[in-house]
Amino acid sequence: MKMLVKRYKYFLVLLVINIVVYDLYPSVGQTSIDITWSNTVEMLSVIPPIFILLGLLDVWVQRETMIKLMGEKSGILGILIAFFLGSAAAGPLYAAFPIAGVLLQKGSRFSNVLIFIGAWSTTKIPMLLFEASAMGWKFMITRFVIDIPGIMLIAYVTERLLNEKEKQYIYDSAGR
Repeated sequence: MKMLVKRYKYFLVLLVINIVVYDLYPSVGQTSIDITWSNTVEMLSVIPPIFILLGLLDVWVQRETMIKLMGEKSGILGILIAFFLGSAAAGPLYAAFPIAGVLLQKGSRFSNVLIFIGAWSTTKIPMLLFEASAMGWKFMITRFVIDIPGIMLIAYVTERLLNEKEKQYIYDSAGR
């Protein structure tokens, strides 16, 4: 029982807060419960397919292949693959992190994983098409051209700022 409480302490704290808010301010509490339910349904519709894809990635792609394609010596190919994987992805950003963990487990270079996360968050193809139709092609291309070097700069600066012990901690946290 103690282990369950410890494991779900944040959930339980939020549940208590929701109950208190609902008791003190019923309309605000109901809105909070509705939003919580909506977010839960969204996560339950996104997370299972992501884990299925992760399982397939883990089984189908050998570690040696991933090291060759996205590892330390992958060069421009690793960068392009990271951008493609992130840009072609669908779903909210929180779905990128389990995939990033598998990429780290498989031996991907740390900066390539950061590029993947950056591309997922800013250069998704469906988002670019929507942006072009809503804001115009000129705006979309300008933002895209600025984002690509920005993502790469952030990834490489972050990789350089972390020492080997910190990077190893991140790799170990991912299960490598």
